[in-house]
Amino acid sequence: MANNLTAKEVTLISDLLTYEETACQKARLYSKQITDPKVSERFEKIAQNHEKRFNAILNLL
Repeated sequence: MANNLTAKEVTLISDLLTYEETACQKARLYSKQITDPKVSERFEKIAQNHEKRFNAILNLL
């Protein structure tokens, strides 16, 4: 599939991967810094969701 992508599409996918990775990293960082266990757990779930989306986008290539 990667051979059929235009340069603009590759750039957009690359940007999406960067956004998902950054969001995952931030959510994980917040989950470790927050002292409220419920909020910390929620941030970890958010991080996991971003990681899943990152992997799903990456697997499309």
